[in-house]
Amino acid sequence: MIKKMKVRAIAINTFKEAIRDKVLYSLVAFAIVIMASSHIITPLTLGEMPKVIQDLGLAAITLFGLLVVIFVGTRLVYDEIDKKTIYTIITKPVSRGEMLVGKYLGEALVVLFIFGIMVFFYLLNVFVTVGHIHYKLFIALVFILLELLVMIAVVIFFSTFTTPVASGIFSFFIYFIGHTSRDILVFARLTRSKIIEVFANIIYFVIPNLSNFNLKGMAVHGVQFDRSFLYFSASYGIIYIIILLLISILIFSRREF
Repeated sequence: MIKKMKVRAIAINTFKEAIRDKVLYSLVAFAIVIMASSHIITPLTLGEMPKVIQDLGLAAITLFGLLVVIFVGTRLVYDEIDKKTIYTIITKPVSRGEMLVGKYLGEALVVLFIFGIMVFFYLLNVFVTVGHIHYKLFIALVFILLELLVMIAVVIFFSTFTTPVASGIFSFFIYFIGHTSRDILVFARLTRSKIIEVFANIIYFVIPNLSNFNLKGMAVHGVQFDRSFLYFSASYGIIYIIILLLISILIFSRREF
């Protein structure tokens, strides 16, 4: 049974340790620079400047948010093992499940903090340039955050049994496949090969379908959102996180130190 007090203590400690890293703020600075640089290419936008600024900003938040997730997440478990502090933790009345959930929530707080900074500058840039902020941008931002929360679970999953480098590579691979799994499935059906189709179906149902969270284009171009799709995508993301964390806890609980 996971106890809230222990999980909260681990989460807060994880947040405090991770937030001190100056690399995080360098990533935020780069993201802000990219958002600001969108004004440089405005002469080439042919009257589409508002859309370009909004789209480029959302893309920058997604990219640098992902980099933060991987940079922090790949080291969460490994550092505890490498510094031998894992022995101190597991000898205390703290289960490995509580440790992983606490680590997840701690990184989620870090990502939320960094995400909040980037969103503030993004919305400021949009308001100054466009003159207003459409509510659809907020919906797109919420789903970007949900996508990042799913990726935290993915990174932690790999970190329970691989090195930081391998975990980072695998996570980038999952991110790429997660955004193309639907296309892979369509292509597999066109090949009319049972083996390829079965393999594509496994990829589609096992790897997170991150395209469910990609509402950037729709938000920027003012396309109406389907509420049922939004509810489905949100539920899908939350359920996927829970399942992956449970699998991670199972793997980590059986690991020998």
